[in-house]
Amino acid sequence: MITHWFPYLYLRRRYDCHPLTALLLASCTALAWLFLRLESPDWQRLIEQRQRWYPHLASKVPSVGDPLRIALQSLWLLVFRPWPQARRRAAPQWMHRVGDSNHRLWSRIGVFLSGLPEHARESKAVQDGAQWWRNLRPRQQHWLNYSCAAVALILLVVCITEPFNYLSQSVFVILLWVVAMVIRRVPGRFPTLLLIMLSLIVSCRYLWWRYTATLNWDSPLDLACGVLLLIAETYSWLVLVFGYIQTCWPLNRPPAQLPRDTELWPTVDLLIATYNEDLSIVRGTVYAALGIDWPREKLRISILDDGNREEFRLFAEQAGVNYITRSDNRHAKAGNLNQALKQLDGELVAIFDCDHVPVRSFLQLTVGWFLRDPKLALVQTPHHFLSPDPFERNLDTFRHQPNEGELFYGLVQDGNDMWNAAFFCGSCAVLRRSALDDIGGFAVETVTEDAHTALRLHRKGWNSAYVRIPQAAGLATESLSAHIGQRIRWARGMAQIFRTDNPLLGKGLTFFQRICYANAMLHFLAGLPRLVFLTAPLAFLLLHAYIIYAPALMIILYVIPHMVHASLTNSRMQGEYRLTFWGEVYETVLAWYIARPTTVALFNPKKGKFNVTAKGGLMAEDQFDWGIAKPYLVLALLNIVGLGFAVWRLIYGPATEIGTTLVSSLWVIYNLLIVGAAVAVAAEVHQVRKSHRVQAKLPAAVRLQNGRFYPCMLVDYSESGTGVELDVELSLPIGERVFLMMQRGEREFLFSGIISRSHKNFIAIALNELSSQQKIDYVQCTFSRADAWLNWNENFEPDRPLHSFIDVLRLGASGYYRLYQYLPAWTRSLARPVMRLLAWLISYVPRFAKAAPFSSTSRSVCAP
Repeated sequence: MITHWFPYLYLRRRYDCHPLTALLLASCTALAWLFLRLESPDWQRLIEQRQRWYPHLASKVPSVGDPLRIALQSLWLLVFRPWPQARRRAAPQWMHRVGDSNHRLWSRIGVFLSGLPEHARESKAVQDGAQWWRNLRPRQQHWLNYSCAAVALILLVVCITEPFNYLSQSVFVILLWVVAMVIRRVPGRFPTLLLIMLSLIVSCRYLWWRYTATLNWDSPLDLACGVLLLIAETYSWLVLVFGYIQTCWPLNRPPAQLPRDTELWPTVDLLIATYNEDLSIVRGTVYAALGIDWPREKLRISILDDGNREEFRLFAEQAGVNYITRSDNRHAKAGNLNQALKQLDGELVAIFDCDHVPVRSFLQLTVGWFLRDPKLALVQTPHHFLSPDPFERNLDTFRHQPNEGELFYGLVQDGNDMWNAAFFCGSCAVLRRSALDDIGGFAVETVTEDAHTALRLHRKGWNSAYVRIPQAAGLATESLSAHIGQRIRWARGMAQIFRTDNPLLGKGLTFFQRICYANAMLHFLAGLPRLVFLTAPLAFLLLHAYIIYAPALMIILYVIPHMVHASLTNSRMQGEYRLTFWGEVYETVLAWYIARPTTVALFNPKKGKFNVTAKGGLMAEDQFDWGIAKPYLVLALLNIVGLGFAVWRLIYGPATEIGTTLVSSLWVIYNLLIVGAAVAVAAEVHQVRKSHRVQAKLPAAVRLQNGRFYPCMLVDYSESGTGVELDVELSLPIGERVFLMMQRGEREFLFSGIISRSHKNFIAIALNELSSQQKIDYVQCTFSRADAWLNWNENFEPDRPLHSFIDVLRLGASGYYRLYQYLPAWTRSLARPVMRLLAWLISYVPRFAKAAPFSSTSRSVCAP
């Protein structure tokens, strides 16, 4: 009652706020009481969900600016409705009828568009035309095909090259945008192809306009800067087109059935390559390999130790596997594999990096294709990682959104498989021994021996396959510096292949194989173009050079549609594997570091050496990698200077340049936020757990020392222990010995452990005293289960381009705040007023509403 009758006194006492603030809030409370009783169910539900709808206001102390923040957030919620599934008040019947009709209309449109090819094939006109086509001679058919293609090409060229004025260009882009928005949510591959065609029309029109109408030939400085930007844009356009071709029709190849008679199964040499990794990393891979479902006499496991270490030899002897070493490290991993091939004679060769733990079904899901296709040389499976990479760990996105490599292993490789161009990725793959002998073994001329080996196999006429089912899990790079070092090696190797064995030249490859390989190599040349995009607007702001010699409005009418259509199409094709705009964050982080080695490799392909990626490292505390972040900070400083010049030009510059200055300023602000996202990644989060925990839901049981069994659910596991949830609450003392019972197939295993943590019905069990055989059994019950990695993406957030765009911008802003936290104390004191001002301004920015939690309470306000 005090909140109704004495709001002023209550607010003063509860929040100790200013009298004017309390008076203002009391007035708002009184108005709310007049128009919406606080006791009403509607108001109570609003209060319960304030954390969801007003996340930045729910837990803060009230202030004078809150009414404006509430108004802005409410307007934002009305525009971007956060309750698509929320139950609303009962609507009139006519609204339900309109909604049902609208839903049926969209459903019919979707069925029609996705079924257009089937409708066309079944129509009488097409049937009559097919009969007429069959009556033509082959030469007539070829001439008709060429004629139709020529007419389509002419129409496309006219659409791309026709000059438009402001109004015509506006109508053109709006029409294409409306069509894209209509078909982007329609299921099926045919709408995807339509989106690709729309994007190509808009992008080609933009590039034609850039080449023909935006270069200032009268000014050498304008021309030099404009041509540099145009080259970078041409590169991006080429990668876009190649990417569309590469991934327009993913094959999604299923596993091939093996014969029932195991005598017909081929012999397999499983090779685990290692150089300087710790034995604890290799041990789990060997234990899992021992549990692979394959006849014992047809599977031979070998550790290839390029470090020539005695402890590895003893471990191999103890585990019952082969141990192969050599006297030198020539040609690094490729030389190590080639040396092993001289001592082995299996029909197939399975390759694993020492940290990639295979599941028991690996060979059964891959080898069947070799029996179907005698010309098949390679079956590759995805590289899946059980630990977060630096992006996922530092940005807290692990298991919430796809990681950097997911686009390649989730979509690109599947698209390559459509064109018989799946790459060998160095691990988690099976190769035919006779195919390797045909090309002289693994390629040793470049530091990316895997991709180069696949290229040689394809040149020799061998086939490849890709099975997109994770059949192994490894460790991601532990630090940003290690991650960048790994990408530098990949980029240098791809540039070396592009220079010495260019897939666009030479014999043996089909047209589409050349495109797939060329696009993979061009992707690693993105360093220089990305740096050009991050600095391009500074040419006008600092040097007064017109990089795009056109009116600001015309720039917007050409640039924005090009970016929007590319984003919509890529979201449709790639959204499951990479959120929109996150690719720019990844490229920005790598741009500075891959620009130099790729450029050097193009001119001197023999320069550079193989470097082993460090795995399994620890990071004792949070830290900021100043060495890695230095290029980002320089880019940020340059863009801040450019923004200062933009303000000066707006105040003192000519009025005719205001539009160009505003466009350049928006570009600079966007670049600042993208660079800020790279800075955020450089803020390393501590990593103190040597054994990474894997989330899971596996039935198990716990046996106490008194002999009683309690069923439980295993919710996570690592090499050193597990976490389980019991059906009942037990008060178990820390250090008490218990036994964990698990199953593999029809066999049951009992593992002795110690209680390390206990809370209500959750207990953590440390498994540090297992015998060698128990360690093998434990790994095979957990890491190497056939279904171990099948549900890894079930918690991924769906891609929504606008949300992703705002998330990336918000990440960029948080990057500068992270940088501020790691600055010296005296610098922070100087920057504190600015940070407070920025924080105050940001507090007015609306937020997306949080997802509604699913509970018995929320079900009462959600639609059935």
